[in-house]
Amino acid sequence: MTKLTQRLAGTLEGAARRLRRWGRDEGKVLILGGVRSGKSRHAERLMYPHPEIVYVAPGLPAGDDPEWAARVKQHQARRPANWRTLETTDLATAVRRASRPLLIDCLGTWVSRVLGEVGAWEQTAGWELRLDERMEDFLAAWREAHVPIVAVSNEVGMGVVPATFSGRLFRDVLGALNNRVAAESDSVQLVVAGRILRLSERALL
Repeated sequence: MTKLTQRLAGTLEGAARRLRRWGRDEGKVLILGGVRSGKSRHAERLMYPHPEIVYVAPGLPAGDDPEWAARVKQHQARRPANWRTLETTDLATAVRRASRPLLIDCLGTWVSRVLGEVGAWEQTAGWELRLDERMEDFLAAWREAHVPIVAVSNEVGMGVVPATFSGRLFRDVLGALNNRVAAESDSVQLVVAGRILRLSERALL
């Protein structure tokens, strides 16, 4: 078999594998949606067939905010008893060390925390480089993931331009991350008002 035919065979097998995953919502799945769209519930339902799940929660702990604490408690109450929760902002390591299916909820809260950790809000020297390193490290881990993995993220490209620097920065970083993750996913789904739209698997950009 020539190198050309070997590459072609590999490409065809990869395409077939993606199609098989696409039909069964397996592999790497990105779920996008707005606030209260039902994206988290949909992501959780996709994971129910698996006997054991690691639920990765990169958001802020409840702290002294009663409204946020109520949201966290609501999410926790929906998780089956056989799901294990991992609270971390080191998503790259969580993905690389995974030995069972992962559900990450969500990339939006993760980006917000990472922006704080790298000093973006205060614009401390070198924050752009540190941010790029964190994003690229996660993307590399996502690309190489060897377990079924579902990530939930906020769709931030449909609203008005934020009035503040922090708002615009968050929107731009998360929007760019969503594009990159989608390009490396087997299935990308948009949840709107509780309805699920399966987006084309072919990247346009």
